[in-house]
Amino acid sequence: MTRDSAWQSRPRVVRDGVVSSVASSRERAAWTILALPLLLLLAVPIVLLVGRASSGAIARELASRETHEAIVLSLATSVISLGVTIVLGTPLALYLARSRSRLGVILETIVDLPTVLPPSVAGVALLLAFGRTSILGGWLHERGLDIAFTSLAVVVTQVFVASPYFVRSARAGFASIPRDMLEASIIDGATGWTLLTRVLGPLSIRSLGAGAAMSWSRALGEFGATMIFAGSLSGVTRTMPIAVYVGFESSLDRAIVLSTILIALSVILLVLVRVLGWRAASGPEN
Repeated sequence: MTRDSAWQSRPRVVRDGVVSSVASSRERAAWTILALPLLLLLAVPIVLLVGRASSGAIARELASRETHEAIVLSLATSVISLGVTIVLGTPLALYLARSRSRLGVILETIVDLPTVLPPSVAGVALLLAFGRTSILGGWLHERGLDIAFTSLAVVVTQVFVASPYFVRSARAGFASIPRDMLEASIIDGATGWTLLTRVLGPLSIRSLGAGAAMSWSRALGEFGATMIFAGSLSGVTRTMPIAVYVGFESSLDRAIVLSTILIALSVILLVLVRVLGWRAASGPEN
């Protein structure tokens, strides 16, 4: 190509680039306009709710005994349920990550089921399983242990509805570890607890952390199943979400303040999950 022909073709290339840039800008603007209504629907109610929580109302409600009890109960039960989930969910996640059988597929379906069940169905199922009139619940009652409508029922409910989030994330983390690395660790003598704590755990720590954060967030916000299985006993089973519901009848300020606290905790946990996800996506740090 001569210098003249190259020079003559340059304006067309530039024009094509300009046209492409204009078309791309218009396309982005169109997608933004189409996405805006849903974004507003998601953001505006949260912003307006947080905006209603005045500093005076927050201070007054935090000093209230019922609000204090709801906060302490929610934090205590959700931390306990998270501990139970990690202890019991980690071996299950490890089994699912290494299983290639039909049993593994069935178990994965069972684990995922609570995430799609309506909360009322989960509550009824737990009540029929652990209520005094059930076989298991009656057997426990005869031995002096009642679960339904106690603080223990809150923990059981939270584990039931929130543990799948941890198990799924942990399973993905374990499954992402190269098989040759596991085989090399086993050859070097790492088995059982040592393999879990020295190899699997450290290599999957970000997936485990993200799953724990999501599980805790789900447990903290659990409402429907808890209402049916545990009830709404002040200081015993009335967690923050239940106190929000009750607050609409007795104290709107309490409902707003507790909702704001739950939103703040949820935002913190979501940011944590995003950070863990970004770090995992960027690969191991040097």
